[in-house]
Amino acid sequence: MCSIVGLQGNFKGNDLINMLKVSKSRGPDSSGLYLNEINLNIDLDTFSDDNEYDFGFGHNLLSIYDMYDRISVSQPVKSENLVLVFNGELYNFSTIRNFLSKVGVGAEIKSDSEALLHLIDFYNKGDLLKAVQSALRLIDGDYAFAVWDGENLAIARDPLGVKPLFFAVSDDLCGFASSRDSLYEVGFTEILTLKPEHILFNWDDVAPVQAIYEKIMEVDASKLAKLLKLSVSKRVEGLDELGVIFSGGVDSSILAALLQEISLNKKLDITLYAVGVEGSKDLEGARYAAEYMDLPLKVQVLTEDLIKEHIGRVVHAIGDDNLMKVGVGLTTYFATRMIHEDGLKVAISGQGADELFGGYNRYLKSYETGDLQWELRQDISNMYHVNLERDDACAMLNSVEVRLPFLDKSLVEYAINLPVKNKISGPGDVLRKNVLRKFAFNEGLDTEIAYRPKKAAQYGTGIDKILRKRIINEMDLKEFI
Repeated sequence: MCSIVGLQGNFKGNDLINMLKVSKSRGPDSSGLYLNEINLNIDLDTFSDDNEYDFGFGHNLLSIYDMYDRISVSQPVKSENLVLVFNGELYNFSTIRNFLSKVGVGAEIKSDSEALLHLIDFYNKGDLLKAVQSALRLIDGDYAFAVWDGENLAIARDPLGVKPLFFAVSDDLCGFASSRDSLYEVGFTEILTLKPEHILFNWDDVAPVQAIYEKIMEVDASKLAKLLKLSVSKRVEGLDELGVIFSGGVDSSILAALLQEISLNKKLDITLYAVGVEGSKDLEGARYAAEYMDLPLKVQVLTEDLIKEHIGRVVHAIGDDNLMKVGVGLTTYFATRMIHEDGLKVAISGQGADELFGGYNRYLKSYETGDLQWELRQDISNMYHVNLERDDACAMLNSVEVRLPFLDKSLVEYAINLPVKNKISGPGDVLRKNVLRKFAFNEGLDTEIAYRPKKAAQYGTGIDKILRKRIINEMDLKEFI
């Protein structure tokens, strides 16, 4: 996870620097700029540029990889007339690099950003938009990026919107950033969100031919295991340690079990992280499941005073005082805070499973009216601004990248087309997520874990009760927005 920013119009170099400063927690390892030329590894506290410009990129790096054949490089990156800033991961990095080698690209490619840059350059025959569209058809990952050819600008976002991208347009200045605060910092007041799979080309929105949640196909229910295992494997390639945001429920337990399976064949240190009030369902479930799987568990026991101490940062980060969003945001924040304190930079989360497999209680009503598949598709289409941007903002307060195996593109296309009976068996199915629970049981998790009833994070942790009964009567959360 990194922070990318950009401006086009009338601005000073220090404007771009200030945008990077307010998003430094997203990428604390190094910073770089493109202002007529590239400046890498700059010190944001001392670097100053009061000159005027009409175009610029900025990047804060969260370094994840450090291997002989793949590293996290400082950005922006440049090739010929193209300049690129990239936030995210390409899970088929090796495939892209091998493809480029076979088609004659001789450059040494050791990072995701370089692979994407050279892929776009390979396709670029004078039409940057078509080159980006061609590259997007090949890459598999979670990402937001921007590329400039000296005349044209293309900004793109991954198919589910796992990585955030905000933008703003005015008469004399346009800008984009990974966080709203970066755009507020330079005076923008009306901030927009780039939709998943969309390309912002010279500040005009270009929609995909067909969104992922609109695809309808025949699927084989037996392929879930293969797709889910592949998704998890892709997201830990190149890592030797990570954390799991863990509640002991079926979603996070499946991911922990699959990670444990992967660790049998490669070095992978796994630690589970649970959050909740003492005696809460999530802490009880997490402790039981961790012991059952014999995996190390670290717990943050929440108190009213601890929540009061940190709630302002979370409300500000998500830009909303809605208690449901704040409750879930606090869960992500405290879990990734522990992960950061342990020196880890990557966390795995079960986000997305409920929307794909019918986990929420409200889906029973849709089942009865025959609208379940429609509602699930709507929820997937809206996840980026309802859930993903919230979780990303809270995790990046702690400089931790959250990866979401359930939101792998192939898995989403498959799961969203599963017949309703594989998700909810009938109007009285209080457990729901049938095919996922069956998979969990077949993977060796016991009935206590595989068939534990769903409880939303804000309730399972006990956070919602503290917020409603104590905190909102003493604090005005709007003051933090």
